[in-house]
Amino acid sequence: MEQASYRRVKIMILLSFTLSYLPSFHCLHAAQTDAAQASLEQGSLLLKQGDLKGAEEAAKKAVQEQPGSAEAHHLLGLIYFKERKPNEAIEAFTHAVKLKPAYADALNDLADVYVVQGKYPEAAQALKRAIEVNPKHGESYLELGKLYERRGDLEGAKKLYLALLAAVPGHQEGLFELATLYDFQGETKAARDTLRRLTKVNPKHANAWYLSGRIAERNNDLVEAAYAYKQAIAAKPDLVDAHYNLGFIYRSQGTPNDAEREFLEVLRYRPEYAEAHMNLGVVYTSVSKLEDAEHEYETAVSLKPDYAEAHYNLGVFYELHRKDMGRALAQYRKYRELGGRDDRVERIVGSTFR
Repeated sequence: MEQASYRRVKIMILLSFTLSYLPSFHCLHAAQTDAAQASLEQGSLLLKQGDLKGAEEAAKKAVQEQPGSAEAHHLLGLIYFKERKPNEAIEAFTHAVKLKPAYADALNDLADVYVVQGKYPEAAQALKRAIEVNPKHGESYLELGKLYERRGDLEGAKKLYLALLAAVPGHQEGLFELATLYDFQGETKAARDTLRRLTKVNPKHANAWYLSGRIAERNNDLVEAAYAYKQAIAAKPDLVDAHYNLGFIYRSQGTPNDAEREFLEVLRYRPEYAEAHMNLGVVYTSVSKLEDAEHEYETAVSLKPDYAEAHYNLGVFYELHRKDMGRALAQYRKYRELGGRDDRVERIVGSTFR
């Protein structure tokens, strides 16, 4: 009995001794986890700031402090990718996925490296895995769709965008990519319907409004086109092409003041835009601002010497408004050299050789 009692006391003492150390072990693990998280956050911040060397050091420290952290290996892969070390990036992303098989972001980034290397089948496989582990991971659908487009499989891309929208109905980039693909394939109604869905989801989606304007303009629906361009500009005031196209519509509709305003907006953002200078010259000519018109025409041909239409318009201006056939002929000849063809110009230039 005494021996049994002694054993029980001994066991209790050992158990008490062991338990007294458990909080220390727990604190040590927690401290390591906290240190790894701090290194991970520091590495992410340094990567955003463009300090790749510092980011790499912090990420490696996070991996050392917590080797089982998939996020730390993923961060290291992102840094290697930025440093143009594709093989190291692949190794880091692959390890992250090994630690966390349902890590869609890591699979997506792994696919990006494969695309850069031209390994499209491997990229497609990684993206398909990302979709399998996370059916609502929109980025994976988009990247795989774009990969299919690059390979010329437009129907495959379309199916992916539709699958994305089935999984995430209001996915804005998915809607835009699908609308763009419909437009490219000449499916105008489908493109317009998809863009309407998108602008309902996000009324400030500038690119959706711009594409809507382009489609309407091609269909000669200038009222709808002008409305869409105005919406695009309201969402993104520096969207130069929307200003330009709207200015062109106003010019064709005979509202020179509105056209002038839009072309001046174009030039405020892009002073080197030769086409805007040329169209502004046309507008000024129509309202008899001849000095301004001449300046704009000459600026256009100066900025873009191979711009045949600008040479033609400058020739017409010299002929009709300056009564200077010498300078007009020089512009008409340049217009012809650049491939321009106009019966009236042919008669005028041809008559000088008789």
